[in-house]
Amino acid sequence: MRRFSQRNSLVTLSDLNITPLLDLAFVLLIIFVITTPLLDGSLELKLPKGGHSDKPRRKEDFKTVEVSRAGEYVMGGTRLTFEQLEAALAKERQLNPRLAVFVRGDKSTHYEKMFVLFEMLSKREIPISLAGNPNERR
Repeated sequence: MRRFSQRNSLVTLSDLNITPLLDLAFVLLIIFVITTPLLDGSLELKLPKGGHSDKPRRKEDFKTVEVSRAGEYVMGGTRLTFEQLEAALAKERQLNPRLAVFVRGDKSTHYEKMFVLFEMLSKREIPISLAGNPNERR
């Protein structure tokens, strides 16, 4: 009697090794966990309570200016002096006449810093929108 040899027959692999797939999934998870906080380059602010939200506009028409508790100005994730901010907004206004500025200020920001900013925006006839937490009441 002749024995059956496996050398000449095709053998199907019924095992699926998922270890490389799990390695890839964990690497992607780690990358997302590390990079997600870096995407939000804004300041940690405590916004004042109250108000209601405005109607939405085109994203290109808005620039966000943040004013920290210490009175620092930030636009587009970059800290600017008041003079640099004024020059940058003047340039943006020339490029986009429908420019509006969304102002985010910490509730303990000095009034003078906000007033100077509003005065400059008003002088350049740039519309202002203030950020607040509409769901919180005073």
